[in-house]
Amino acid sequence: MKARRVAMDADIQKYEMGKGMEDGFELFIDVVTHGWISTEHLIQYKREDGKIVTPYINHRRGRIFICDGDYIVTDADGTRHVVGGDKAFQRYEVLE
Repeated sequence: MKARRVAMDADIQKYEMGKGMEDGFELFIDVVTHGWISTEHLIQYKREDGKIVTPYINHRRGRIFICDGDYIVTDADGTRHVVGGDKAFQRYEVLE
């Protein structure tokens, strides 16, 4: 079966640290140790206590870790995604 994605407006913002766009942070060492994903481009933030953390958003499939240049997309139904800067505007047309 072939299908086409239904058109839906979305809010798309380039991720910025300190703007509260993420749902939380995971210790970077835990991401590396558990081997969940490639860590090469993950954003790493050093807290005052010296721990390095990586931001993420919660998604129905689990935690989505944020990489340099990623965008946070919020669909009209409230579903949130992380989309790489290299794919964001192949998938989303700018309306404003």
